Amino acid sequence: MKKTFVVLCFLCIAISDQAQKQVWTAEEANAWYKEQAWMVGCNFIPSTAINELEMWQAETFDKQTIDRELGWAQGIGMNSVRVFLHIVPWQTDAIGFKQRINEYLFIANKHKIRTMFVLFDDCWNDNPQAGAQPQPKTGIHNSGWMQCPGKRMHNDSSTWGQLENYTIDILTSFKNDRRIMAWDLYNEPGNSNYGITTLPLLKRVFLWAWRVRPSQPLTCGIWFDQKDFNTWQLANSDIISFHNYENAQALVTQIKELAKLNRPLVCTEYMARTRDSRFATHLPIFKEFRVGAINWGLVSGKTNTIYQWDTPVPDGSEPAVWFHDIFRKNGKAYDSTEIATIRQLTMGN
Repeated sequence: MKKTFVVLCFLCIAISDQAQKQVWTAEEANAWYKEQAWMVGCNFIPSTAINELEMWQAETFDKQTIDRELGWAQGIGMNSVRVFLHIVPWQTDAIGFKQRINEYLFIANKHKIRTMFVLFDDCWNDNPQAGAQPQPKTGIHNSGWMQCPGKRMHNDSSTWGQLENYTIDILTSFKNDRRIMAWDLYNEPGNSNYGITTLPLLKRVFLWAWRVRPSQPLTCGIWFDQKDFNTWQLANSDIISFHNYENAQALVTQIKELAKLNRPLVCTEYMARTRDSRFATHLPIFKEFRVGAINWGLVSGKTNTIYQWDTPVPDGSEPAVWFHDIFRKNGKAYDSTEIATIRQLTMGN
């Protein structure tokens, strides 16, 4: 997901409509975090899926690959993953969709991995539809990823009843599931040129979530320089999540700034090798500050995230330096020294 990091001032955050909110206090959030292991993991989609729909639709739900690849994550000490859901599989077959979520959670739990689910997303392609998904475009990063809900529903508030039902059904069904680490309600709101037009929907999603008030924390990650979004997200998240694809010094600066809010911090996207965001430089920082660290990508696959955001490779050849991802499809590491670093920091070996 493409973004730009900036240093923001977060100390003067006004909280309004308190009667409607059910945001954890800082004390409640920190008490929860104290009980958690240091969160280390990745954004996960099986290598056989090009997008969230292909991951979750009955015809392409690939338990064998999920099991195998989460086993590789467990093998390097990862205990957390961030996984995107989508409204389309729910619209098509809500009961079946929730059954598949439960099957996925069974597999992840077997590997001692907890999950942060994402409900909505403004990134990449519009017009998500059920059925066969597009094939990857050669050498293009995330060519088939789909927005949720997509422009038609995003821009038409008369359709938001469906979004409300989806949100409440999913959260109610899993609100006390200990296999779920947290809920990331909306990924990168305002991306894909939506800008501030997403803010009304984002606020509504939080209201729906507060109506359920899951036992797990709610969050929405900050990711770019937009004061209205960032101020609202930080004021209304139980735990603070953020994206950072910049160098180590920029990461330290952002962590120190966000730490002033006195809430647990989780970086839900990082690690872009060609931007000097790497495991060797960044993971020790996350461990030092006890900030959750969830990088983008696990296994190179149909999402094509070994390629950079804006640097297509027309012939599809492997880039000299992978942008994201850790393993090849056969389980061999892209860089064995990275594996050693991750294991040493997570497992002490």
